[in-house]
Amino acid sequence: MRMSRYRHTLFVLTALAGLACALDHWNGIAAPDHFPPPVYDFAANPLTAEGIELGRRLFYDEALSVDSTIACASCHNPYAAFAHTDHDLSHGINDVIGRRNAPPLFNLAWSTSFHHDGAHHSLDFQPLAPLTDPGEMGNDLATVVRRLAADSQYVRRFAAAWGDTLITGERVLKSLAQFQLTLVSAGAKYDRVRAGRDSFSVLERRGYALFRTHCNACHAEPLFTNQTFAGNGLPVDTTLNDLGRMEITGRPTDSLLFKVPSLRNLSFTYPYMHDGRFRTLRQVLAHYAERPAAPLPLSPDERVELTAFLLTLDDREFIFAEGHGFPR
Repeated sequence: MRMSRYRHTLFVLTALAGLACALDHWNGIAAPDHFPPPVYDFAANPLTAEGIELGRRLFYDEALSVDSTIACASCHNPYAAFAHTDHDLSHGINDVIGRRNAPPLFNLAWSTSFHHDGAHHSLDFQPLAPLTDPGEMGNDLATVVRRLAADSQYVRRFAAAWGDTLITGERVLKSLAQFQLTLVSAGAKYDRVRAGRDSFSVLERRGYALFRTHCNACHAEPLFTNQTFAGNGLPVDTTLNDLGRMEITGRPTDSLLFKVPSLRNLSFTYPYMHDGRFRTLRQVLAHYAERPAAPLPLSPDERVELTAFLLTLDDREFIFAEGHGFPR
């Protein structure tokens, strides 16, 4: 079922309107009461309807890249839970192939770090990485500001969002953050079960038990990540030579550690792993069941049961929400 733009705006901004419902609210974003409080500092960047809409337009605007060919949405497709499914590795300007698969974007208000290697800890500054990377958007913030300042529509939108016509790099980044903070995925069948409005099938219930036994330590409920870094048992790709977290910290103990991804919306976020090497959940589970170090002891039937549970984490209202898509 598609969520109308009105329903999405209501979901995001009910706290601002003072409406009561069975949700917890933090400065305009809403989530079920089984979610923990966010870690994002809303006091430093309060959400407004105008700021969110400005951020959405920036997110879809190819003018942010140096040659005006790549937008944030080029690698973060709303219909793929803001991930990248048509290539194993992300592509940038001039069709440059990157080193990693673009991670999905949702529930970012609860994230303590960003990127597969955790290189950034602030959502307000994270866009600087793809914006300036020569293999991604290849631009610089000063050029972006000049382009936006020359666009009368953007001048009006910045005035509506920030109170005057001044366009700065900080306002560009914070507007992007405001939009991304509204990407809350909390309407899956799992969430309905937690709220007492649905129930698991026998297969899903068995899979849930397996999940809690074997997976919950790293993919902790209800966000399905513990926000830390772990090895996935994959050998280093000698072509990409990606050492993960070690490239940021320099510590040998962090070699081949990558941020634990959320398991929400797996039907939409393939291919899997930091390098996109697996196309299906069956391949992922086979890898974990058969890896030499600490294999996951799952029979073929148990893999089916676990998959059945994982599919209850798909949030189709989030995927098809019109308020997330290309601005009209």
